Amino acid sequence: MADSGKTSREAAPAAKVDLKKSLDSYQAKRGEFRTLDVPDMQYLMIDGHGDPNVSPEYVAALAALYPVAYKMKFSSKRELARDYVVPPLEGLWWAADMESFTVGRDKSQWDWTMMLMVPEWLDRAAFENAVALVGEKDAPERLADVRFETLSEGTCVQTLHVGSYDDEAPVLAEMHDEVIPARGFVMRGIHHEIYFSDPRKVAPERMRTLLRQPVEPA
Repeated sequence: MADSGKTSREAAPAAKVDLKKSLDSYQAKRGEFRTLDVPDMQYLMIDGHGDPNVSPEYVAALAALYPVAYKMKFSSKRELARDYVVPPLEGLWWAADMESFTVGRDKSQWDWTMMLMVPEWLDRAAFENAVALVGEKDAPERLADVRFETLSEGTCVQTLHVGSYDDEAPVLAEMHDEVIPARGFVMRGIHHEIYFSDPRKVAPERMRTLLRQPVEPA
């Protein structure tokens, strides 16, 4: 057989990293509440208010967030030869009256920060370059609102919820009112969700969402 002149290592493309599978902080099981120390992580972030199901502000937020994330991914693959799967959408959620979030589920009262995690090998310069590229043509309405920040959560309790977003309340009640106090903690910081399922493609009863609450010793 003729020698192609390429070794198998040269011929094989670099593996694409899937951070939601490789990072421990993205691991959770249904019915199990983990206590773990979440490392500092960097994100693309954008803020808003109101019901994400009907808010034009929410739609505009995602329309600005994703193009920046994909520009960073493509630049990483092209310039650094490091390809990765864009991590799942994440959200920080809170309200002036937290019962409107955990009990009443009055989404019109919710504040939120939507986020996409950025791999640790990319920096602010890569972010600024991506924003500039996205802005060159048909810039999203809220592009200027996208920011690059590090989130420090530290000790957290988290679990996996399987089902509709509107069915989270009993799981949150168990986490907040039973699990966290029983482990000698009190809540601090902001409720955090990580969306492993695309609601456009997955039936509500099968959607997988990681629910996380930062805590501190009581």
